Amino acid sequence: MAFGQQSGPPASAREIAQLEALLERAGYSSFREARHIYGLTQRQAAGRFTRAEAAELLARLTSGEGDLDAHTASEVAEEAADAVATGRAAAERAARRAAQRQAEQVAAMSDDLLADELVRRGWVCIPPG
Repeated sequence: MAFGQQSGPPASAREIAQLEALLERAGYSSFREARHIYGLTQRQAAGRFTRAEAAELLARLTSGEGDLDAHTASEVAEEAADAVATGRAAAERAARRAAQRQAEQVAAMSDDLLADELVRRGWVCIPPG
């Protein structure tokens, strides 16, 4: 394995969000800032964790070693899950808006222009009879 490479599957976005929220609650604005306190590697300080590494750090942060009690840690985990869900919902809304804009642009084009473009791409266009 090359230097600095992960030795397992990457952590999910939800796990990374939970870690970020827990570290923020502990008073750190980034993984980089918390690197030496929590003994993170350079790769981890850049926010790249394996699932096992993320689980281990989550356990440390929620067990009291990370200056958070279990109740606060569960609240942070819920907040992180909500943030991930909100991000997904926002991405879905943006995709729907983009598809709607594209449909409107295509509808605004003339039939001849659309037919010419399809022919240019190798399709055969026959006007309705």
